[in-house]
Amino acid sequence: MIARDIGTTLLEAAGQFPVVTLTGPRQSGKSTLCRASFPDKPYANLEAPDVRAFAADDPRAFLRQFPAGAILDEVQRVPELPSYLQGLVDAEPDHGRWILTGSQNLALLESVSQSLAGRSAVLHLLPLARSEIVRFDQYPATLDESLAAGGYPRIFDRHLAPADWLQSYVATYLERDVRAISNVGDLVAFQRFIEFCAGRTGQLLNYSSLAADIGVTQPTAKAWLSVLEASFVVFRLPAFHSNRRRRLAKMPKLHFYDTGLACWLLGIRSADQLRSHPLRGAIFESWVVSEVVKHRTNLGETGSGSFYRDRDGVEADLVLELADRLVVVEAKAAATPSGSLVGGAERVRAHLSEEGRPVDTIVVYGGDDVVQRTHTRLVPWHSLHQEAWIAPLR
Repeated sequence: MIARDIGTTLLEAAGQFPVVTLTGPRQSGKSTLCRASFPDKPYANLEAPDVRAFAADDPRAFLRQFPAGAILDEVQRVPELPSYLQGLVDAEPDHGRWILTGSQNLALLESVSQSLAGRSAVLHLLPLARSEIVRFDQYPATLDESLAAGGYPRIFDRHLAPADWLQSYVATYLERDVRAISNVGDLVAFQRFIEFCAGRTGQLLNYSSLAADIGVTQPTAKAWLSVLEASFVVFRLPAFHSNRRRRLAKMPKLHFYDTGLACWLLGIRSADQLRSHPLRGAIFESWVVSEVVKHRTNLGETGSGSFYRDRDGVEADLVLELADRLVVVEAKAAATPSGSLVGGAERVRAHLSEEGRPVDTIVVYGGDDVVQRTHTRLVPWHSLHQEAWIAPLR
């Protein structure tokens, strides 16, 4: 398995807190990362029925097995366990003693926040960023291959066909994770809901429209979207807010963390299909935004930025608020670095310059060369992870 970008952040957190909690979607590599980062720690997987039964029936005896601490995998399966950890941590607050992992964000974080507040660092391991994918001996070389493959580690580690693996992943997600997170009775309707969400990746999130298309109530659509967020399938990118009197969009945008999953849900099974698909531009936008989110998350940073859109149609896909400046990012899937690609970003730059902070404008596009315009730099998709602005200043 390749080294993960979050590895340094994980070790730093273990040097500062007695507990580190690592969450993320199923199959994002949490167990592999933790066992590689802490090879001397005992490991217990609470997915195993006998281990889970022991931890649930006699949590004190279960934890006494590990006097120096341990890696407790899928700890949300025994949600009361962090309460018993609290006493042990308070008695012996050695840094890096306990490493907890879990796939269900809401269930795990609620348990940790109630019992281990101030005692645990919380990190998120998302699917692979491009900077990690290129460490494998084989990886997608073209843009459309990369979008269709996504970033789940097993696909690259085992040289699997992305469409075949993602089909199994979706089935497992529906049958196990969804039922564990929420009481979703109609899994067929829920799968249709996920598919409709995939069709809206990179677009404004309108609950009323989404609910009407599925044939469910708006509260149900909101609840089901929360399930997708809790299991790290989608995230909402908030709209940019300004103190100036400019009419800005208020709805968030919906994005998938993994474009391979979004493609599969849309019926896209190959790069050739994606090349002419009407949602290719929106999928590329989600890829660019999620790449930035992954890099920030791997540094332990919270907040994924925002997008800019005003009532006059001036918009940009992402605005990052760094310590010393704003960075406006536009995603354009076109491969030719023409002047038409920079117009939107430069209009947003002109508006945001009124905020009083320096503004950089970047267009991430589907081509191969870095091109510097007067105020805007065009960055090839395959070198996005090498950009300094992609991560916040420290």
